[in-house]
Amino acid sequence: MVIRVLRDTQRRLGLWAGVTVVALAGGAALAWHTLRAKPAGLEAREASSFEPTVENRGPAPAPAPEGMVWIPGGEFSMGAKDPPDMNDTVGMQATQDSRPVHRVYVDGFWMDKTEVTNAQFAAFVRATGYVTVAERTPRAEDFPGAPPENLVAGSVVFSPPDHPVPLDDHFQWWSYVKGANWRHPLGPRSTIARKDEFPVVHVAYADAEAYATWAGKRLPTEAEWEFAGRGGLTGQLYPWGDAFEPRGKWMANTHQGHFPDHDTGEDGFTGIGPVARFSPNGYGLYDVAGNVWEWVSDWYRPDYYDELAGAGGVARNPQGPESSFDPSEPTEPKRAMRGGSFLCTDQYCSRYMVGTRGKGEVSTGTNHLGFRLVISPERKSE
Repeated sequence: MVIRVLRDTQRRLGLWAGVTVVALAGGAALAWHTLRAKPAGLEAREASSFEPTVENRGPAPAPAPEGMVWIPGGEFSMGAKDPPDMNDTVGMQATQDSRPVHRVYVDGFWMDKTEVTNAQFAAFVRATGYVTVAERTPRAEDFPGAPPENLVAGSVVFSPPDHPVPLDDHFQWWSYVKGANWRHPLGPRSTIARKDEFPVVHVAYADAEAYATWAGKRLPTEAEWEFAGRGGLTGQLYPWGDAFEPRGKWMANTHQGHFPDHDTGEDGFTGIGPVARFSPNGYGLYDVAGNVWEWVSDWYRPDYYDELAGAGGVARNPQGPESSFDPSEPTEPKRAMRGGSFLCTDQYCSRYMVGTRGKGEVSTGTNHLGFRLVISPERKSE
């Protein structure tokens, strides 16, 4: 699967606000292939070659801030393996933007053990009076020609049908819901009461940045996120290894049953769940696969890994491309996202795999998108 932008509802409303949803990969993958020719020599490069992760040695420079763990940094192979079956259009074949594998070095940093929770975000809102993008009434000047009655705040919510549907039309399981936001994740009649430990959702990129500034932290780069997500392992499919259910144990909140109409909840949850209910990875991070997607700071381009690999050597602390470009929607600014969500399944979306990538239009969020933050040692607050 890839992350695309749902505009069907906004078009009907006369609005033009992008909303991030899960969609099939075919068209976007084709567009990626036509984006540009690969740098010389890359066609022959073995994209599935992983060299050992080499962690920085030595202890953390100071005690970890509350709720965070030290990520030592070091050198690792970043990206996703080539699929064993090149006709696999759901799994690794749907991750062209995550290849070729390339060497990267990142400095050490502290990272939140979990995604930012409703309780933490509520404390930020109480302290600052912040209003999220989903809570703001769209401005007429931003949507010329839209009828005033359609300028209503809201967000996109996963709305599963009650019967099987073709998987080539994601509009059948996503709905723009007026009044949906972080306080009301399924719409105005829903609530986050007694859900303090659930990850906050319906956060646009600007919302995550605002919270980070208040907390004295920042969003991780995509390279930092993947180094941390791998937990010290080398090239494994998941943050815990290569087996999705090692010894029959569920390791993440994903979708079981028939997608999108029926989640059986075999992993203990139907839909989003609270943080830290599954085993952490090797660095002590929870939910780096499944539950909710996580914003990272990099602009999104599908050819960025080609650029880094083509430069040769080891990319040191890469910050992402200078600007965004998604050939499937070239005018929409997008940031990368990581980790997959409770909707990921081998029937449709398999990006709970640690080397794979997502993307999202920066001004919107959904009820399967959150974030976690990092601190670099030189920026740590005492």
